[in-house]
Amino acid sequence: MSSGRARALMAAGAVTLAVVCPAIGHGQATAIRQAVVETSLGTFVVDLTPESAPNQVAYFVKHAQSGGYEGTTFHRMVKFGMVQGGDPISRDPAKRSLYGTGGQNAVKAEPRAPEMRAGSVAAVLVPGRPDSAGAQFFVVVVDQPALNGQYTVFGRVSEGLEVVQQISATPVDPEGRATERVEIRRVVIRDKPAPEPEPFSTESDAELGAYRAVLDTAAGPITIELLPDKAPIHVRQFLRLAAAGVYDGMAFHRVAPGFVIQTGALNTRHTPLTVKQQAIVRNLQPEFNDTKHVKGVVSMARGDDPASASTSFFICTGASTALDGVYTAFGRVVEGLAAVDAIEGTPRTGETPNSRVELKSVRVVKRAAP
Repeated sequence: MSSGRARALMAAGAVTLAVVCPAIGHGQATAIRQAVVETSLGTFVVDLTPESAPNQVAYFVKHAQSGGYEGTTFHRMVKFGMVQGGDPISRDPAKRSLYGTGGQNAVKAEPRAPEMRAGSVAAVLVPGRPDSAGAQFFVVVVDQPALNGQYTVFGRVSEGLEVVQQISATPVDPEGRATERVEIRRVVIRDKPAPEPEPFSTESDAELGAYRAVLDTAAGPITIELLPDKAPIHVRQFLRLAAAGVYDGMAFHRVAPGFVIQTGALNTRHTPLTVKQQAIVRNLQPEFNDTKHVKGVVSMARGDDPASASTSFFICTGASTALDGVYTAFGRVVEGLAAVDAIEGTPRTGETPNSRVELKSVRVVKRAAP
């Protein structure tokens, strides 16, 4: 995206913003708050930073609590670049030509951010008027180095950047104004909730054995029984990734008859991972065990480094002693071997399927207690 288009955006579902509030008394720790901005396309979360822009944060919070953003729109955007909204005039569809001219001249100039990183939330300014900030704001979807040092950043998206990206894809006219309304339904200020424990972090290894994973594939469902007694770390992480939707919309990218079918590569996803999904993807220490790699055994793929396993995994379609003790087996197919066979029979060039073999999702199910 050109810097000219980026600058043009500045002048004219639900979102959550987090605010670090001033301490009430000497020695008291600062409290973190959030503002939840609900839009017609979803929710995203921004941590407000009064330490960098106290006046802009204070104005934003006051404006939000008074309902000032309700019914306004994101009126200008650059696809996969940034979005701009908050103009009170944008409540009226009949005044579309005036969008971007309202809600200004309320906040004096504050320090400009040295870097405009992905997720930055900044005050809109009238060109040449440093004291023109007010209700309008913009959010950048990707790093925008052309804007470094030019705008006051008062928050950063911490959840839901994919929603901002979706908003940025709204159709626009030749001048960059949205031709469809994406409304801000409300902005709610709240205390930031305590962080939740990661999924499957509190269950004992034995309790993990009650779960199974069902792979919904183009060839039919494949049910995997997990082996926490053999590879508890891998089982825990696999369940976590599955529950977070990391495996949704992937493909079986490798088919080696008599050996393996493989899936789980992030570059086969239809859509990029969300920020929350990215946060739980990590490399795993090996848990090599005595499980034999025979047909139906599920094992984690890796590179040359034994500790490089991450998301990719394979299902054995035949016995392979060369894999025993050097790859971490963590499950076995208990239902759906016919689907495994069907995928193995996919037409291919070398080990690459000629057409996409979809892994629609991986569902986590819990078996009923006996």
